[in-house]
Amino acid sequence: MYARRRRAYFLLMGGCLVLFVSAWAFVRLWSVPAAVAMCVVAMVIPPVAAMVANRRGPEDRWWDDPSGDPKSDEWWDELDDKKRRR
Repeated sequence: MYARRRRAYFLLMGGCLVLFVSAWAFVRLWSVPAAVAMCVVAMVIPPVAAMVANRRGPEDRWWDDPSGDPKSDEWWDELDDKKRRR
């Protein structure tokens, strides 16, 4: 799961770099508005890439881990309508 998120992050950031560099390397020679539009799209990609890289998948069960405090774990299990396996 970590490798998949990392790969997606690097693909998005690579696309961002390709858009930005190609916009000002050769697209601007044909159309400055197209180059600006490409840069605007490239500007939006890094925050999206960060969200993709940091999101938790359904297999990431970090919220189900016991905290170590039996009273707190019992309280949270009661709220979640779960019976703790003993």
